[in-house]
Amino acid sequence: MRTYTTLLALGSISAVSAAVDLSSIKRVSSANVVPGAYIVELDKPNALGRRSVVTAHSALYRSLNERGASWDLRREYDADDIFTGVSLKVKSDKDLMALAQVPHVKSIKPVFLHPRPEPVTFYQPTGKNDPKLPPDTFSTHVMTGVDKLHAEGYTGKGIKVAVIDTGIDYLHPALGGGYGGGFKVSHGYDFVGDDYTGANTPTPDEDPMDCGGHGTHVAGIIGANLDTNYNFTGAAPGALLGGYRVFGCEGSVSDEVLIDALCRAYKDGNDVLSLSLGGPQGWTSTATAVVASRIAAKGRIVSIAAGNEGEFGSWYASSPGSGVDVISVASVENTNTIVQTINLSNGHQPITYNSFLPLKVAGSLPIYAASTDTNIADDACNPLPDTTPDLGGYIVVIRRGTCSFINKLANVSAKGAKVALIYDNKDQSLSGIDVGNYTAALISQADGKYLVGEFAAKSDLKVSFPQTGGSKNVPSSEGGLMSTFSTFGPTNDMFFKPSVAAPGGNILSTYPRDKGSYAVLSGTSMATPFLSGSAALLLEALGKSKSIYLGARTRFQTTSSAVSSSHTDKDPLQTLAQQGSGLINAYKAVHATTFVTPGELRLNDTAHSKLDHTIYVENKSKKMQTYKISHVPAGTALTMKDNEAIPSPVPLDKTAATLTFSLSSIQVPPGLKIPIIVSIKPPTGLDPKSFPVYSGFIRIASDMDDMKVSYLGVAASLKDMKVIDGGSSFFGVQTPALLDKDGNIQEGPANYTLQGEDFPVLLYRLTAGTAALHFDLLNPANFVNGTVIPNGSYKLLLRALKITGNPKKNEDYEQWLSPQVNFARP
Repeated sequence: MRTYTTLLALGSISAVSAAVDLSSIKRVSSANVVPGAYIVELDKPNALGRRSVVTAHSALYRSLNERGASWDLRREYDADDIFTGVSLKVKSDKDLMALAQVPHVKSIKPVFLHPRPEPVTFYQPTGKNDPKLPPDTFSTHVMTGVDKLHAEGYTGKGIKVAVIDTGIDYLHPALGGGYGGGFKVSHGYDFVGDDYTGANTPTPDEDPMDCGGHGTHVAGIIGANLDTNYNFTGAAPGALLGGYRVFGCEGSVSDEVLIDALCRAYKDGNDVLSLSLGGPQGWTSTATAVVASRIAAKGRIVSIAAGNEGEFGSWYASSPGSGVDVISVASVENTNTIVQTINLSNGHQPITYNSFLPLKVAGSLPIYAASTDTNIADDACNPLPDTTPDLGGYIVVIRRGTCSFINKLANVSAKGAKVALIYDNKDQSLSGIDVGNYTAALISQADGKYLVGEFAAKSDLKVSFPQTGGSKNVPSSEGGLMSTFSTFGPTNDMFFKPSVAAPGGNILSTYPRDKGSYAVLSGTSMATPFLSGSAALLLEALGKSKSIYLGARTRFQTTSSAVSSSHTDKDPLQTLAQQGSGLINAYKAVHATTFVTPGELRLNDTAHSKLDHTIYVENKSKKMQTYKISHVPAGTALTMKDNEAIPSPVPLDKTAATLTFSLSSIQVPPGLKIPIIVSIKPPTGLDPKSFPVYSGFIRIASDMDDMKVSYLGVAASLKDMKVIDGGSSFFGVQTPALLDKDGNIQEGPANYTLQGEDFPVLLYRLTAGTAALHFDLLNPANFVNGTVIPNGSYKLLLRALKITGNPKKNEDYEQWLSPQVNFARP
């Protein structure tokens, strides 16, 4: 995975942020894993011999004990057709090595912790006449053809949808008012209990009541009944919902709980599994991604959030949405939005900013521009100059670009700033942005330049934020475009993620009764249940045969609508690395008379490219159809610069791939399937160091249907992508490096007692994904047994496997060797 910063203290990993005081770095672990815990997959019992009565689990325990390993069992999994294995915790690296030596162990993976899902934006309506509510609460249904399926009587009746989330407030009137047989929320399970945080022992029970809110909002998007007060209904109000609670009232959830929930939801016969959760991992091989993918391959529809990390740029796919056969869902902005206004003391027209609630700023305050150069690319990406005044009494204005919003806000906050306005770096519509716990919002480029100009002119301008009467409900200028927070793929192993997009920005849905009953949230967490509800409509309309389950993703992909990068006609389509195959059209997915396979073409990188593909066009109508074949390119994303992923907005180049077809037009009789050979030549003339991700659509259009197949590749060799940061821009010192107990850089040989805090810390940063990261102590005279480090002289070797590298080839690793360290315990 791509990690932004990690520290290693001889096995202890800690996360830190930019521009830190090295002496302040905590020398304890803050990695998003359960220390010492692993998900272990086992061969099925018959692999132990047909006549053996020993189970895979008991054979594992016996083998570990025979090897003298010290271990504790955390969970046992016995879903034969999905996953057989355990979660266990070992006491030391020596015990881990014993585990790896057990013959029928198939894989060992760390237990990751996934943070509880949080919306990108949140608004609590005051009532049905709240002026901030979207005027057309069915706008998302109109965007996607769900309204047409409702008009035909499809509601998702007879379809079971599992909501794997924070639980469901099943007593909410729009969610049925009860739990169990005869109610909308008809089944489920609480795997964790209220007090579970991800770091303690779960206390499961039978009651999946929500104490967070997120799961209730998700459930309403899928299947809420019509509420006349808010004129709102879910995408599949006739579906039965299963509440599978995997979060406590606070904290995270571990992979081991998620695997339990996935297996249980599968066993309970749910037709659709909906997971609005996950975190950046970048690979298809994580434990939860593999289990979710296997369930999908068995004939269930598994819909998982693509993630809300769009600000960090490309190559940031989220797990378990990275699963090969699951549907990873990106977010498109609703056609309606709410903005707030800022009043200016000089009588200039009010400035609008994207927020459901006004920023809590009292009185009128002057402005301070972080830079008077409105063309600066990296405004406030570095610590502000020492000459900067105390910014506590100002509204700080910052230009968007180069680094994350939170990075900029951290730098101005270090100078006392309490409120900031970030102005766009190009002429585009307002969007919601992730500002963490800071008080800030996005304004337009034009408004930002105006404010900077007033600051440069030393005017006495002051601005104020009306707390009432300052909101406007307007058609969204970004409606139908990708949400800026929506995560960019592809995966590091070049799988096509996200798969599709659905409405996820500015979505009204149910909320727990004690929290106001309704809320407007934004996130791929909202797009995912919309896809899940649409999938329920598809299954009701077309039936629950295995071919329909397995073909659902392809149906949604080939009937979706391409999403542009802006509303300017000459701008390219958004890269498929963010939009997937585009905005779903549920009506077309149900009613298309043409079935095109495959729905996506994975072209890989230049070193592993497969550029000739066969597409099959099947006519399922009752008459001859004539199809025209054409190419619709998307913008080529320039994803890297100076060995760093370029943060949002990821620049798009109009240089596109060249496609040739064996046929430019075909006639397909009813009931027949005809192949088309497509040859794809990657774009040329682009700098391979920018790792250009090219993508687009193959359009297959007749008088009856307009279908498309998506493609995506990278015009470079991924093995050339640098994994270990060898620069000084992030920490201010050359990395990797060893730090002593005082936080000083070790330049030459140094002595350590390994007592208390007297041990070296390895400071390093990964700028790209790696499938294997090794830390080895080298000493030709002594053998290190993984438990005790003998006194002596050592060097630490850091090795990171390059993307697509062979783990058995030493030359496929990036390597760094530390200065000498001398360990001398007293």
